[in-house]
Amino acid sequence: MSRIYFFDTTLRDGEQSPGVSLNIKEKLEIARQLTKLGVDIIEAGFPVASPGDFEAVKTIAQNIKGVTIAGLCRTSFADIDRAWEALKYADQPRLHTFIATSDIHLKHKLCKTRPEVLEAAVAAVKHAKGYTSDIEFSAEDAFRSDLDYLCQVLEAVIEAGATTVNVPDTVGYGTPNELGKFIADIRERVPNIHKARISVHCHNDLGLAVANTLAAIANGAEQVECTINGIGERAGNAALEELIMALYTRKSEYGKEAGINTVEIYRTSKLVSSLTGMPIQPNKAVVGKNAFVHESGIHQDGVLKERTTYEIMNPELIGLSVNNIVLGKHSGRHAFRDRLKELGYALSDEELGKAFVRFKNLADRKKEISDQDLEAIVEEEIRRIPEAYHMEYMHISSGTTVVPTATVGLRLEETGELIEEAACGDGPVDAIYKAIDKLTGAGGTLVNYALNAITGGKDALGEVTVKIQGEDKRVVTGRGVSTDVLEASARAYVNAVNKLVYERASGH
Repeated sequence: MSRIYFFDTTLRDGEQSPGVSLNIKEKLEIARQLTKLGVDIIEAGFPVASPGDFEAVKTIAQNIKGVTIAGLCRTSFADIDRAWEALKYADQPRLHTFIATSDIHLKHKLCKTRPEVLEAAVAAVKHAKGYTSDIEFSAEDAFRSDLDYLCQVLEAVIEAGATTVNVPDTVGYGTPNELGKFIADIRERVPNIHKARISVHCHNDLGLAVANTLAAIANGAEQVECTINGIGERAGNAALEELIMALYTRKSEYGKEAGINTVEIYRTSKLVSSLTGMPIQPNKAVVGKNAFVHESGIHQDGVLKERTTYEIMNPELIGLSVNNIVLGKHSGRHAFRDRLKELGYALSDEELGKAFVRFKNLADRKKEISDQDLEAIVEEEIRRIPEAYHMEYMHISSGTTVVPTATVGLRLEETGELIEEAACGDGPVDAIYKAIDKLTGAGGTLVNYALNAITGGKDALGEVTVKIQGEDKRVVTGRGVSTDVLEASARAYVNAVNKLVYERASGH
């Protein structure tokens, strides 16, 4: 079977999702998980876009080994030089240069002629070739480009040294039949196409990104560009988890192999959702909360008799474990550690100790602790950044006939001093946040608040995700979990404030 290469652009195109902003520590954590997942190429960012993006690409290049690290750059030599400055530390660096080739982009965006764009593309590839032999060229808006001209550009950049040529459907305009024919035509009409790997990057504006990518694969595309959970510009990109499971489940149809470790899919999806603050819709294919849930009596009866009656994928294949051991307040550290290992967590003794305390506190409130509960409290603990403020307590006075009032106590990590403040608000959450603002003076603006029940029942663990925009317009995401949604709200806000303080202090 032929090999399909997975090019993950979660850290570049995925981060361009509206409202998403990842710091360097978060990007490095995602990159490490993508390596465990087994992607072939990680597009770490767009180095020239900002100092923060440059440092993130550089940090990933320095720390992530055994996988190709790519950096995006336009065709200007300054862009390419800057990208290489960040990528040169990688053991497998790739320079990914791009320029638009559709007439609509040439006329309205670039204000260039076809010959000018062709010349710029060739010059960029030749310049990049001076740094590394692994060069990817992308013809932005390729699908809406004149095919004769596009093939001319592809032939020229391959001759100049491009080893991968990417033909994106940048605006998600194509249909599966069209994308399949598009790839077949390129294979037929570019005489030196055998010297380069054909890549596709499909956007999801019409909900066809995965279908279009699969059609491209069926017609000879060898590399697919995708993101975890399908996040990205506008309606997003082709979702990696859907693509790999389609290839795996329908191997008889596509006959393709890939290096993806499928048992890491669920953890990777949860990690990206948590760090970006983008919840996964319940009916999302493969990783959604309802993907392996059966409510219909007929379906339940069939699955109990034989799983394959209504399930075409085994949930354990993507890392959703089935375990009959119930953890509760009487469970010990040993059982707790073993369950975390089964869920894929390798914690240090210090991290385990902190997570175990949270587990015991939660067990006093809930009779049974689910895997989702464990994942939530463990991820909150192990992802803690250095805290300037630690929440000690909060008191709420609220009701239909009183003005909501909150008293909050925060401990300063640097000095150990307990600082306290009270505030009134439109509701209890607003009052809590105003009290925290008084204490920290962080100067952030709340731009998004989301509450999600991790499990069912009256004692469900609530997960609150907030996004705060700092005075420098940087947006950070904070997360808090608790059976008390007000406590979860406070934890999330303090977490976000700590991120603002941390990033200001580190200069990122």
